Amino acid sequence: MNAQIGISETKIGVCYGMKGNDLPSYADVIGLYKKYSISNVRLFDPSPDALNALKGQEIAVVLGVLNSDIPNLAGSQDFADQWVTNFITPYKNDIPFSYISVGNEVIPGEYATNVAPAMQNIQNTLDKQGITTIKVTTVLSSAALANSYPPSATTFAPEAHESMVQVLSFLAAHESPLMINVYPYFAYASDPVNVHLDYAQFTASGPVVVDGSLSYQNLFDAIVDGVYWAMEKEGKSDVAVVVSETGWPSAGNGQYTSPELAATYNKNFVQHISANGTPKRPNALIEGFIFAMFNENLKPEGVEQNFGLFYPNMEPVYSVFPPPGQLYQVGGKAPKNH
Repeated sequence: MNAQIGISETKIGVCYGMKGNDLPSYADVIGLYKKYSISNVRLFDPSPDALNALKGQEIAVVLGVLNSDIPNLAGSQDFADQWVTNFITPYKNDIPFSYISVGNEVIPGEYATNVAPAMQNIQNTLDKQGITTIKVTTVLSSAALANSYPPSATTFAPEAHESMVQVLSFLAAHESPLMINVYPYFAYASDPVNVHLDYAQFTASGPVVVDGSLSYQNLFDAIVDGVYWAMEKEGKSDVAVVVSETGWPSAGNGQYTSPELAATYNKNFVQHISANGTPKRPNALIEGFIFAMFNENLKPEGVEQNFGLFYPNMEPVYSVFPPPGQLYQVGGKAPKNH
């Protein structure tokens, strides 16, 4: 039987990107989250304007650390103390922070070895302030992975391995999840002959990839399970994942992008993770964030400007979330009225 739920009851959120010069006011943006009952937001940097707009709104927040701040956070406990004092302490009674994400797609890269020490220093500050409800983590891209087919062959890339061992030790010790950016679109668009559209969009009618005893009908599950496998090979089988970004562009790459394709992917993503784990961890429901709230005109031309659910005038590019006053039907295709 299909279950009816409100979006606000799920673990679905939307990333609030700000790389546009025509975006609505912070208050209007948060009002749009409220209008569509989107109860989780990911901020890529600690914008005081956005945080002030979120006060008292009962929207859970993933707060990002700028990549450029990571070396200072790693090298100075005082810097970490000040960061938390600036961006968490003034808001902690009015905003339900869920995670602090130390950097976005930093591993591998020039700041990779700083990530775990920066996470630890922020954790030290939270502990000193008696803040126990916020988990500290970081965000990975697929660049941190190697040998990703089939999922059970996945490992961390050699250039990411040392940093990931340190990060995973921290996550396991503090029962924090690893955040991962998962984009089946890019795999499909780069190799549509071998990565079929139905496999990328959750619409395949049966298994497409068989990996030992596990069968995969969608690429999303295969990517997530690859991360689980890579973590297990480092002795960390109890670290959860949060999908910090996923999505499909509505324009910018010819036949591979359209509002219809974007709507299909994102609707199916919401329904899938609201009701399912992955073949490897079928009972582990995943939190996830769609990228992004708006089309952002200061991003590189092409698909990067066209991941938004909404135009800057706050009109939908296409519909993913039920209109206000409706319930989402998990396991079905359409929202249902009250």
